[in-house]
Amino acid sequence: MPALTPDTIRTATETLADLTDYLRDSPDPVKALALVEPLLDEYTGLPVQLADTLRALARAVQDHPHTPCGKATNLVVDELRTAAWELTDQHTLHYALDDLRVLYAKTPSPTSGGGRCR
Repeated sequence: MPALTPDTIRTATETLADLTDYLRDSPDPVKALALVEPLLDEYTGLPVQLADTLRALARAVQDHPHTPCGKATNLVVDELRTAAWELTDQHTLHYALDDLRVLYAKTPSPTSGGGRCR
């Protein structure tokens, strides 16, 4: 694995920003779904990965010998772990992808109406 740097992580976040911009341009929903699918994978998607990252950061901070012990440190570590649990709860977003797949499998032809929902 190549060494991680702030620039490699920034590249990942820039790619996510590019995806967001792409989705704002109203692309074909089937193509959009294919691009978003890896982000919401039940086991390896963004909510699960970010939750694992936050837990690992909490552990790294807590276990490092130069981290000052005390209430402030404990609060930050607890905050990271709480955020991780909240993100883990979002793993169920993959069900929304399943629902979208079903929706687009049943979609009538573009000439039969449609347009913006709501």
